[in-house]
Amino acid sequence: MPEHYISEWPPFSPQDEARREGAIVAARLMVNAALTAPSAGGVPQNEAHLVYGQKELEALARKMEELAYHNPKNKILFNMFKYEAASIREQTDAVVFVGGYRVASDPRDSGCGGCGGFNGFCWLYTQREVRSSRIDMTGSTTTELVDGPLCRARVNPLGYAVGAALWMAHRLLVDARPLMTLGIAGMKLGYCPSSHMVVGIPVAVYHKNPYIDLMPDYNVLSPWNAVQAVRKFYPVFRGVKWYDHRGWIPRSAKDGGQDEEAEEKEEE
Repeated sequence: MPEHYISEWPPFSPQDEARREGAIVAARLMVNAALTAPSAGGVPQNEAHLVYGQKELEALARKMEELAYHNPKNKILFNMFKYEAASIREQTDAVVFVGGYRVASDPRDSGCGGCGGFNGFCWLYTQREVRSSRIDMTGSTTTELVDGPLCRARVNPLGYAVGAALWMAHRLLVDARPLMTLGIAGMKLGYCPSSHMVVGIPVAVYHKNPYIDLMPDYNVLSPWNAVQAVRKFYPVFRGVKWYDHRGWIPRSAKDGGQDEEAEEKEEE
């Protein structure tokens, strides 16, 4: 009879991989929810990317740590990138990226001014390369974290898609949280390749939600760093001079706190 033993420890063990498989299935269903979310006018405008695997998650975490130094004077953003990178590296089973591929290149042309301009004027066109009345994003590059301005009417459906994915995560009882930092890192690495705005949603199945209650300096006080600290001191502790384990039988305090070898020396 087939059986599956499931436990979160030790990491990347067979029982941990069995646990991770359930999170990946949940992430796939979250993608379905995101792609079937309401969209303005029923126009398709969102795409998704599912990412998992130790190598892939490590690459995401390193990119987030790199982006932390984009503006190190902004301490809040600096800490967000570094703290959340540790969560992605250590306690994330899969990542769902949801992107909007019309937010920059295909505005709704309603003249609402939501892109940052004035009402009745599609200001976004003045900030982009326009050819034949169409915005050409080919080769568009920016040194900023997000290549704006963006069409608010196209960003809103992206929010619906992210909300639908999170609703599915809630129903499936998996931990998930939308992260701006993760979305930017994923976009820089080429996930959701047609999109100019991406939101990253990490998914995890652990006893403790890894995306909340992050203590100060979490990037150096994370669970893996705590384990590494124990590994550093444990060999030193073992190296303390002890009796030979083959003949040493420690006794409790009620027995006088002595062992057999000590008693033999006293008798001599």
